[in-house]
Amino acid sequence: MSTIPSESSSVPSSVRISLDREANGVTHTVDDLVIVEEPMELQVAQGDDLVRTISVTMRTPGRDFELALGYLQSEGVIRAAADVLDVRYCGPPSPDKGYQNVVQVELASELAFDVERLQRNFYTTSSCGVCGKTSIEAIDAPLAGVVESEFTIAREKLRALPDRLQAWQTEFQRTGGLHAAATVDDSGEIHRVREDVGRHNAVDKLIGSYLYESDEPLRNLGLLLSGRAGFELVQKAAMAYMPFIASIGPPSNLAIELAEERHITLVGFLRESGYNVYSTHGALV
Repeated sequence: MSTIPSESSSVPSSVRISLDREANGVTHTVDDLVIVEEPMELQVAQGDDLVRTISVTMRTPGRDFELALGYLQSEGVIRAAADVLDVRYCGPPSPDKGYQNVVQVELASELAFDVERLQRNFYTTSSCGVCGKTSIEAIDAPLAGVVESEFTIAREKLRALPDRLQAWQTEFQRTGGLHAAATVDDSGEIHRVREDVGRHNAVDKLIGSYLYESDEPLRNLGLLLSGRAGFELVQKAAMAYMPFIASIGPPSNLAIELAEERHITLVGFLRESGYNVYSTHGALV
C-alpha cells in the first residue's frame, strides 16, 4: 500500500451542548462546544489465522488510520510503508453515536512481531500512556538507536513557536480541550499539526501521517508539544528518529534520561521569553 487510505466519513471532533454557566453570582443557560472522546480498538491482522486486539485507547475521532499506524511504529511493530498491506474500519458504527471505533491494520505476511508483548499493553487512557499499561514491561519498546541528524534551529525561531502553534490549533481555540503535536523545520516553520484529547494520540497521529512520504522523513524535523514531555512521548520521537523536542510544559526525569541516551535535544517550559534546555546535542544555534 502506497498511501494511507481515506477514512470512511468525516466525524466531528467537538459537539455542542447546553450547560449552566455561573459568573459573578448569576447563572445563565448557554450553548458550548466540548471535545468528543470515544474508545478506539486497534486490531492487527496477518494472513488468515491472526487477528488480535492489541490496544484500546480513548481518542478524539478523526485521523484514526494515522493514529493506528503511528502507534504501531512507536511500538516497533512497523518501520516502513511496506510493512502495511491495508488499514480499514471493522464492523458497523456504534449504534448510539455512529462512530467507527474499530480499526484493523493488515500487516505483511513476512513481518515478525511479538504479539504477546503488544497485548500486555492492552489498555491505555487518554490522559497518559505508560501509567495505563497493564505491565511496566510494556514500556520497553524496541527503541531505535542513537538519533543522528543535522537538524538545527535558531534560538529566536524557537521562542516564536508557541504563538505559531496556537494559531494552528483550530479545535483548541474552539474548545480549549485538545493537546497538539507539530513538526517544525530548521527555519522555525510549522509543517503539520495533529490534535487529540490524548497527548500521546496526537503524537501518534502526527508520526503516522508521515509513514508513506519517504524513508525516515522525520529525521530532520523537530517535535513541538503543547503540553508536557513525558517518557512515552520522547520514546515515540526516538522510534521515529526525531532529533529535537520542544514542549510548552515540563519534561519528566525519565524523559530527560531517555533524551540523553538517544542524543535528542530536549527543551521544556518553552515561552517567548525563554525556555529550559534539559538535554543538548547540538540542535540549538
